Amino acid sequence: MPGLMAIREEFAAAQPLKGARIAGSLHMTIQTGVLIETLVALGAEVRWASCNIFSTQDHAAAAIAATGTPVFAWKGETLEEYWDCTLDALTFTLADGTLTGPELVVDDGGDVTLLIHKGYELENGSDWVNTASSSHEEQVIKNLLKRVAKERPGYWGRVVKDWKGVSEETTTGVHRLYQLAQAGTLLIPAINVNDSVTKSKFDNLLGH
Repeated sequence: MPGLMAIREEFAAAQPLKGARIAGSLHMTIQTGVLIETLVALGAEVRWASCNIFSTQDHAAAAIAATGTPVFAWKGETLEEYWDCTLDALTFTLADGTLTGPELVVDDGGDVTLLIHKGYELENGSDWVNTASSSHEEQVIKNLLKRVAKERPGYWGRVVKDWKGVSEETTTGVHRLYQLAQAGTLLIPAINVNDSVTKSKFDNLLGH
């Protein structure tokens, strides 16, 4: 937290993130609230969802929403609600009313990255949404993608066109990224936060 506050103090006047569209899928806690406020203070347009159906601190989500930053998260979401919230967090509207996506993604577990990749693959001929599902959650994702394909033709192509990169915090999410990279299907540059010194030597050992 002191680091984020120091960044605000040093860079707020310069607005280095002015106009940047940033979507986050990260536990909606008080600590995340400080991160969101910092991104906004540096000029970013931010939309947020939680990366876990149970981890949201409702008072933290309410506090951020009260500042005008769109937050789609509450404790005890259903899987259907969770994936709808994820879609809402990455849905930005341009001045002309066109729906598009974020330029930068802060991901935790790789769910935003997964959704964008699967949506883009669907628009480019993938039949994955019509295959047998191995879990209820997988079917929820497929149903959501089918709905988006019907309601927003070409949406994922617009998202990918503007998408500049993703940072990933977890081992699970990083593993997914490596799989995509090895398959040659990773659409954007990705930063492995999980194996950074500050994450692996502090957070992974000591917690938040």
